[in-house]
Amino acid sequence: RAGAAFQYLLVQKTGAQKNVGLIQLNRPQALNALCEGLMAELRRALEAMESDPEVGAIVLTGSQKAFAAGADIKEMQNKTFQECYSGSFLTGWDKLSVVRKPIIAAVNGYALGGGCELAMMCDIIYAGEKAQFGQPEILLGTIPGAGGTQRLTRAVGKSLAMEMVLTGDRISA
Repeated sequence: RAGAAFQYLLVQKTGAQKNVGLIQLNRPQALNALCEGLMAELRRALEAMESDPEVGAIVLTGSQKAFAAGADIKEMQNKTFQECYSGSFLTGWDKLSVVRKPIIAAVNGYALGGGCELAMMCDIIYAGEKAQFGQPEILLGTIPGAGGTQRLTRAVGKSLAMEMVLTGDRISA
């Protein structure tokens, strides 16, 4: 339900007819880094919006400074590959891509790594003037892990996607 208690999200129905679901990532101290708790709440909020007959579309946003700065590296740093792969760490990250209602990512500030992948899972990306998209995982010795390489290639073409993934460089809106 919209209005249910969330620790990492602000969720409401908005618009003149209250038919737009608004989900705002709300971990400002961590630039909306995508921790397991936030991702579990996001799945819950999306399921509630999808099953609500009054909601016709969903907007996913962050803050002016960061849509989402990526996966929570502090949460990941002590996990082995096996723990990440066999555990629930990436479980449900693709929930956005299977929601049947249109989802708009309203991006301003950083959309990096998992945050960029989250935005690309949405049906439409509305980017503000300060939006910065990037896949900087290479700078940590890894690669995008939630479909970023495939989605980025479809969005910006092979050459720019390879440049972004292999250098960690960002692009603006």
